Amino acid sequence: MSVAFTREDIAETASETMLPARAISVEPNLVTEAGLQALDLQLDQARQAYEAASMIEDVNERRRQAAIPLRDLRYFAECVRTAQLVPAPISMEKVAFGNTVSFRRDDGRLQKYRIVGEDEADPKAGSISYVAPIARLLMGKTKKSPSARTERGKAISRAPDG
Repeated sequence: MSVAFTREDIAETASETMLPARAISVEPNLVTEAGLQALDLQLDQARQAYEAASMIEDVNERRRQAAIPLRDLRYFAECVRTAQLVPAPISMEKVAFGNTVSFRRDDGRLQKYRIVGEDEADPKAGSISYVAPIARLLMGKTKKSPSARTERGKAISRAPDG
């Protein structure tokens, strides 16, 4: 086997294991206390997975097994580095980051979400990102604010929480 063939093979294997970076939002990285703890946990898990993959003897298998943890490690390290902890809201008078808000859609459905950072948002679990259109529409509203309209023309009205 020629040396050139071996080098090509190694370069090809290395390029297969280079994953693109996870996208970092251009928005400020606002987080709740729980969100910051979750980021720290995910960073620690990515670090542990990378360290475990680094112990594999076969270089090609090590590269393959380390690719995702390394990408995640870089992503979560950046998220933790840029995290801006937002204290829990003191007042329930206006909708703000960290508040749980209920609103009624024009079809009569009542929906309830907590407004959180991008990485901790999970609509199925009852949380939405502060950059989500509905959150942006509701931020700053008071219990007495009139109904608002979304971009699609749907009416919503804020229902008080807390």
